[in-house]
Amino acid sequence: MPGKIHGHETAHHNPKKNFCFACGPDNPEGMHLQFTLDEERQTFVCDFQLGKRYTGPPGHSHGGIIATILDEAMGKVNKLRHVIAVTKEMTVEYLKPVPLEESLRVESREVVVHGRQHINMAEILNEKGEVLARSKGVFIAIDPEKMFGRFVER
Repeated sequence: MPGKIHGHETAHHNPKKNFCFACGPDNPEGMHLQFTLDEERQTFVCDFQLGKRYTGPPGHSHGGIIATILDEAMGKVNKLRHVIAVTKEMTVEYLKPVPLEESLRVESREVVVHGRQHINMAEILNEKGEVLARSKGVFIAIDPEKMFGRFVER
């Protein structure tokens, strides 16, 4: 697998700083998730552990954190098309509780593209390969300069 994929940059968009809560290296309070592209499977992969700060039910992750990880993973898939796309909607299936302090993996891939609409999916798996949560999301490709240009550090 190639090196880590950071942030929201594409071949056509490369912001100086990235404060994204999920993947931004410049966010001191963020999760700092680091994704890799498995080129053979055209799948983005991130291995991670969740600490106690992400607690929902005792010993397990909060559902909002699970949704955040799945959303971030699905968003990375849009890099395959060199676009920035924002989440229009997503569904999450919480299949089993996601444990804290254990090795986990999230994997995401493209389902289909219709014009500016990108449909992606993601799954969180434990070390045994069991799917703990899965999601499907609809993303809309945007012009990042038009939508967010005035908020970006130059």
